[in-house]
Amino acid sequence: MMRPLLFTNARIIDPSQDWDFSGELLVKDGVIGAAGQSLEAPQDARVIDLEGKWLVPGLIDMHVHLREPGEEYKETIETGTAAAVAGGFTAVACMPNTRPVNDSAGVTQFILEKARRAAKARVFPIAAITLGQKGEQLTEFGDLLSAGAVAFSDDGLPVRNARVMRHALEYVRNFDALIISHSEEPELSRGGLMNEGRVSVSLGLKGIPAAAEEVAVFRDVALAELTGGRLHIAHVSTRGSVEIVRRAKARGVAITAETAPHYFSLTEEAVIGYNTSAKMYPPLRTEEDRMAIIEGLKDGTIDAIATDHAPHSVIEKECEFQLAANGIIGLETSVALSLNLVRSGYISASQLIRCMSSSPSRILGVPGGSLATGDPADISIIDPEVVFTLTRESLHSMSHNSPFLGETLQGKAILTLIDGRPVYDPEGNCSHPPGQQ
Repeated sequence: MMRPLLFTNARIIDPSQDWDFSGELLVKDGVIGAAGQSLEAPQDARVIDLEGKWLVPGLIDMHVHLREPGEEYKETIETGTAAAVAGGFTAVACMPNTRPVNDSAGVTQFILEKARRAAKARVFPIAAITLGQKGEQLTEFGDLLSAGAVAFSDDGLPVRNARVMRHALEYVRNFDALIISHSEEPELSRGGLMNEGRVSVSLGLKGIPAAAEEVAVFRDVALAELTGGRLHIAHVSTRGSVEIVRRAKARGVAITAETAPHYFSLTEEAVIGYNTSAKMYPPLRTEEDRMAIIEGLKDGTIDAIATDHAPHSVIEKECEFQLAANGIIGLETSVALSLNLVRSGYISASQLIRCMSSSPSRILGVPGGSLATGDPADISIIDPEVVFTLTRESLHSMSHNSPFLGETLQGKAILTLIDGRPVYDPEGNCSHPPGQQ
């Protein structure tokens, strides 16, 4: 048995219970024992003074790409979950665009077994909506859910056929499950390399208009309203998409949405110089779009912050811009970038943790997002003041395709626990003297 842990002098933030106070939290037998301003510690407890650092429910990233099976040279489930816990994430939901696609119970079970062996972050597989992500025939939702899938998406590709998407939203109601939309109208985005606008013209690159996302968001919102199926919009990047979601929520549509840190941290200007690290889909947009994303987080239109962690090797990224793959890694920079929203006064600390923990848990219907007594002790300890430089050597991910490489960032996870077990503890906070456990 592990010794009990008593965290003292912590800023304890748990939006699910409206907590934001300075106090103590006890972990015993792998679960939350108690929380309060002053607790009586068991005699054998290890006391850890957090000196005002944040103690929050384990962060949950509801949109990552772990690349296994099929592209293990970019990332594996072991390295991806190592990057996750280093970023403060106790759980991740992985998208199905692997090779082979996660469209069968066998692939779902393979992912879960690999995650069990890695023994890092919890992994919640998201299965494909359609077989082979071809947008034609629905997968066996019931079998995939029974195998361990938690939601359905063809992320990486849109479901182009509106009739198929309608059937998916109808079918998913039988299971009270979730459809996650990769909102893209491919006839508008075809051949595009970055956001369509002044910068794309100056660089001579074919652009992708905001309408390529917004048309698809509008279609899927209309289908969700028609069917009553639960819909989640992935990687929102434009002002128009935020407004469509806002109005849909006001009408009572069963819809949620996420954005990623790069969409509120960067704009299309990051592409200048043909920077392939800033090439992604959806593309980085304008300053007006960036501020609309922040406003959407502030007023609750956007429910969650997800990284869309998309590792690529140097082969796909260190090449001509036209040939470079879309996507950036994000698990190890998400906390620092998202904390900027709090420092700037856009959102509160509690709103941030809601977006990064409580809301993803609620949307996906998975455990976590709470520090309630008796809950599994999935905990992230965050130092919002620590300053660090992001380097290739510091990354736990196999890939390093990040536009923030070499930059000085502030705020990071310093300790991550799952079931009370330290899975990331670089400072040895939970280490025990010889002979003790």
